[in-house]
Amino acid sequence: MRRLGGLVLTAALLIAQPGLAEPAPSPRLAEVDKAMDKLVKAKAVSGVVTMVYRGDRLIHSSALGYRDLQSRAPMTEDTIFRAYSMTKPVTAVAMMILHDQGKWNLDDPVAKYLPELADVKVFAGQRADGSPILEAPAKPPTMRQLMTHTAGFSYGFGAGFVDDGYRAADIWAADDADDFVRRIAALPLAYQPGSQWQYSVSVDLQGVIVERLSGEKLGDFMRRHIFEPLGMPDTGFYVPEAKRGRFATLYGWAGDRLQEIPSPFNMTFAAEPGFASGGGGLVTTAGDYARFARMLVGEGELDGRQVLSAASTREMMTTHLPPELIPKGYGIGFQGLRPGYEYGFDGVVVTDPAAAHVAVGRGTYLWDGAARHLVLGRSRK
Repeated sequence: MRRLGGLVLTAALLIAQPGLAEPAPSPRLAEVDKAMDKLVKAKAVSGVVTMVYRGDRLIHSSALGYRDLQSRAPMTEDTIFRAYSMTKPVTAVAMMILHDQGKWNLDDPVAKYLPELADVKVFAGQRADGSPILEAPAKPPTMRQLMTHTAGFSYGFGAGFVDDGYRAADIWAADDADDFVRRIAALPLAYQPGSQWQYSVSVDLQGVIVERLSGEKLGDFMRRHIFEPLGMPDTGFYVPEAKRGRFATLYGWAGDRLQEIPSPFNMTFAAEPGFASGGGGLVTTAGDYARFARMLVGEGELDGRQVLSAASTREMMTTHLPPELIPKGYGIGFQGLRPGYEYGFDGVVVTDPAAAHVAVGRGTYLWDGAARHLVLGRSRK
């Protein structure tokens, strides 16, 4: 999702490479806190939670700054954050759980599961009078393309006929999943499926597919298959009243200072939403999301609970972007796709750190969100 200017709260989850001998806590970890504290004191963010694991052991954690500046409520390790687009890897896991169950295949057409999209057209320009030129897709968008933002959908963040249509359709005001799909089905694809990479509502559509294939609400499916098995009690699509005191205030930069701002995308998180956004609707804590990340590092397993097969976990964190799209400069925010910095299912995959000019391990899987959360889900040589 689009990045909110100067936003506030950071939960950095650093997962060390598994299988290495566990050293004594390093004095260098104190430098991490110093660096984070500088951000807080400079008012670049209101607060920071940092957690560092080596293997299965938490070797460093800290909470600095404030979860609310006005009341001076301190940041704590159990502070609840808006995950925004860090919801996307969780939805990918939900999808891959259903893939393990044989419910869908990568080369199936999306319309097999979302029949409202069977007659979707592709935007091919505008006539002199401003009316759109629409054409049939050369090939219908596939589930593989839906999992990699190459199916032709958009988010409505940019300029032009298609994005204008997304905004006019007010897609985030959808009453439920079916209403959301109906609104998307009335809009043309932004490009021929497979010909580009464009950040989009693809993951929100995946969330609808999870509901239809499972017969459960997205939040219920995730709770039963992901959150409860992994021990993630503070993760969900809203913050119950009993936990509201731990919910971080949302800020944006106003000139040279942080200012409280309303939550975008019609998300109040005060009650269970009618439409649960698989692309950006979760709230979570640093500790909960660390457990999710450690499950990915463990190839679908954490503390003896296998929530996803090892094969599907590896598939999710393997690049699936067509080679011809990699050097074309696609991306969003800090995530600029390029050789060595490619795309799996609902997240970046680092295939060559040197070529990508990044200081992470080969095989790292990651994504971020509008509220500046970051996870390094896997690191290996």
